[in-house]
Amino acid sequence: MDNSPLFTNDAIVFGLLMLALGFVFYTENIKSGFWPKFYKIVPGLFMAYMVPAILNSIGLISPEWQTTSEAGEIVKHKTSIYYVASRFLLPAALVLMTLSIDLKAVFNLGWKALIMFFTGTIGIVIGGPIAILLISAVSPETVGGVGPDAVWRGLSTLAGSWIGGGANQTAMLEIYGYNQKLYGGMVFVDIVVANVWMAVLLIGIGKRDRINKWLKADTSSIEALKEKVSTFSESVKRNPTLTDYMLILAIAFGAVSIAHLCSGYLAPFFNEAVAGIANPTTRNMFTFLGSSFFWMISIATIIAILLSYTKAKNYEGAGASKIGSIFIYILVASIGMKMDLTMIFDNLGLIAIGFVWMTIHAVLLILVAKLIRAPYFFLAVGSQANVGGAASAPIVASAFHPSLATVGVLLAVFGYALGTIAAIGCTILMQLAAAS
Repeated sequence: MDNSPLFTNDAIVFGLLMLALGFVFYTENIKSGFWPKFYKIVPGLFMAYMVPAILNSIGLISPEWQTTSEAGEIVKHKTSIYYVASRFLLPAALVLMTLSIDLKAVFNLGWKALIMFFTGTIGIVIGGPIAILLISAVSPETVGGVGPDAVWRGLSTLAGSWIGGGANQTAMLEIYGYNQKLYGGMVFVDIVVANVWMAVLLIGIGKRDRINKWLKADTSSIEALKEKVSTFSESVKRNPTLTDYMLILAIAFGAVSIAHLCSGYLAPFFNEAVAGIANPTTRNMFTFLGSSFFWMISIATIIAILLSYTKAKNYEGAGASKIGSIFIYILVASIGMKMDLTMIFDNLGLIAIGFVWMTIHAVLLILVAKLIRAPYFFLAVGSQANVGGAASAPIVASAFHPSLATVGVLLAVFGYALGTIAAIGCTILMQLAAAS
């Protein structure tokens, strides 16, 4: 089966993504006519995500496809754009956006950020079994299956992904032994539901003032952090030279190289150490320590925080965070490219479970945010630190202000640590719900 998109060359695809971003930024800055009204409703960041999704949906580009060789064998192909954006540009962006951070001010954001993060985790834990109970009342076969084919086993991988990340998802696949021939369907549900939810959060960012007013939220700590960073940025602002840009890139990608170097040693070391743990439940709790992505993001963030105590932070005045924002937008476009809007109507039963599950997560977040008067920023980032992990939590956080990207990363690291144990608790509840 040949399902190749029109353009398969990464250079062409990357060019299309950059043209899409150029279109979004150009139209967002038009001051009269249709576009100002449009962008009052739809944020530019959402469009940076959605335009590549449309290009994928109409068959121009695709993150992966397959062809049939002359020998009749199926050959799978995959673009490297998302890999480059997430492994190179994301850590570079985190470094540049964290250079001017005031860590004390981040911690001064207070307990509400953690409350909303843990609320998001609880929403995923209880959302799975409730979704199974609700869908089983309408379509029992959707949540059925026996042995390795049992749907609850497959949904355990979603719990791992939505609380932690890819490493936790793989751990759950191993723990519960879901049929790997069916696993692709669960991955698809993960992509569709998580990306749609991220799109909803991005739309909400454009209406955050109205949402915060409804929540009666106290945004003073967030505004204080933004003001502190902005004031510092203005104090060191200068007309950047070519030397400035070269040194900014040297700092960013030098840190990225160190992060990759260290993760290349730490991930195998911990992978071997974790594999030696006799108890399988304990072993899988710490699977995330064997993830090179986890170490790469963590080390890049630590380097950036250390650099924020040096003169390197003065490069914020030459536009360090703006360059970081460019990298983030490229990552957003590469994530959007993974979304095929036409496939939402495939596997409708499983997707229905996913949407009900995510709705419960969202409703619980809204109720708690209303109760404790938490700003929309804490709701959005607390959710994305669970559901999206370290790849997309900084995207949502930086959409409020570049200085806030670090908050998304720090919360996402909590997600990695909690992911497997919380997902096991969720799966036990889902198994009971499926058996009822």
